[in-house]
Amino acid sequence: MSEMLPDRRRREILDRVRAAGAVRVADLVAELGVSDMTVRRDLDRLARDRELQKVHGGAKLPAGSSAAEPGFTHKSELQLPEKAAIAAAAAAMVEPGMSVSLNSGTTTCALARALRRIRDITVVTNSPRIADVLHDAPATGQAVVSLGGVRTPSDALVGPLATAALRTLHLDLCFMGVHGISEREGLTTPNMMEAEVNRLFLDRCDRSVVLADSTKWGLAGLYRIAGLDEVDAVVMDDGVDGPARETLNPSVPDLRLEPAR
Repeated sequence: MSEMLPDRRRREILDRVRAAGAVRVADLVAELGVSDMTVRRDLDRLARDRELQKVHGGAKLPAGSSAAEPGFTHKSELQLPEKAAIAAAAAAMVEPGMSVSLNSGTTTCALARALRRIRDITVVTNSPRIADVLHDAPATGQAVVSLGGVRTPSDALVGPLATAALRTLHLDLCFMGVHGISEREGLTTPNMMEAEVNRLFLDRCDRSVVLADSTKWGLAGLYRIAGLDEVDAVVMDDGVDGPARETLNPSVPDLRLEPAR
């Protein structure tokens, strides 16, 4: 990719931002085989053209792109060390005998893999992928409750079947992945029906834990799920910058920032 022409390289960068919602300079340097300075010049050009918005350490979708919904497959290849660290910290909160929910998402899918060895837990999910991950878990006594519904581009099952089932349940812990997390908008998603299901996940639990890698900070999807003050804990990687930490610390009762693995 080092021979890629500038226009094509910028199109590639823009495709990645549109698919994932955000990108990091360090990841683009490694994936495109170009220098840090080259990537930053490309981001400057795309920002001048209003194709993206530069943020600390990378770029994200510009304001007005809140309805864009990244696909699961592409997102599953991003921020893997950060998601592994977040998943490990979240799994440590789960004890045998608990009932937990995992909404659809790549970070919650990483958590599902970490939960495979915890015995005697019940996992409720609206993600077919997460249900598959836990299907043949080596731990004994695991039960998986898979919600029905219509599948979205991010691989979530939503709609009346999902919401009706959720209203009959009570859960010890809710683990929630989000499209975006910000001071003003709180937790958000580009999909209206996912917002409804995710809100119910929060309502039906004793304790709620948001899982979000640092690229999610500052992103705002079209639909609001909940405010920061409505969740009990947030687990992120330690890549969040100082201003984000200053915002999150007073807003979230339990903030955990994990080093990438």
